[in-house]
Amino acid sequence: MATGIAGTGDIVDAHVTFWIRTGRFPGAMMLKGIAGGALGKRAMEGGAGTAAMGLFFHFFISFAFTLLFFLLYPRVGALRKNRFAVGTAYALFTWAVMNYIVWPLSALPWRPPSFADWHLYMDWAVFTIVFGLPIVFCAARFYRRQQG
Repeated sequence: MATGIAGTGDIVDAHVTFWIRTGRFPGAMMLKGIAGGALGKRAMEGGAGTAAMGLFFHFFISFAFTLLFFLLYPRVGALRKNRFAVGTAYALFTWAVMNYIVWPLSALPWRPPSFADWHLYMDWAVFTIVFGLPIVFCAARFYRRQQG
C-alpha cells in the first residue's frame, strides 16, 4: 500500500509539474524517459511497451525505497520520533540518492540540480508530501498494528 501511494503520488506530481512548467502534458513521454535510464535516448522512440517498462521501473524504485524504510523502521528508534521530520528527511535522502547516484549511473545525460532555482525547493516540499510522508505514516501504522 505504501509503495502504491508514494509511487502514484510521485508520478502524478512529476506529470503535473511538467505540465505547469511547459504547458504540455507529458503522458507516455515521461514513462519512456524513465525507461531511458536503462535504454538510453532510444527509449523515446519506443511504444507502449517502453512506456510500460518505465512505469515498472518507477514503481520498482518506489518499492525499493519503501522496503528500505520498512526494514529500518523497527531497528532505528529515531525513525519513530517525529513523523513529519522523518518524512522530510527520508524524502530528501531519496531525492539525493536518485539525483546523485541513480541518474548519473543511468544511460541518460545528467547534470547536477541547481540549488539557485527556487523550483527545486518547491519540488522538495511536494516530494515530501507525496512520497516521504506516506511511507513514514504507512510504516508507523503497519508496525503499530503488528504490536497490538
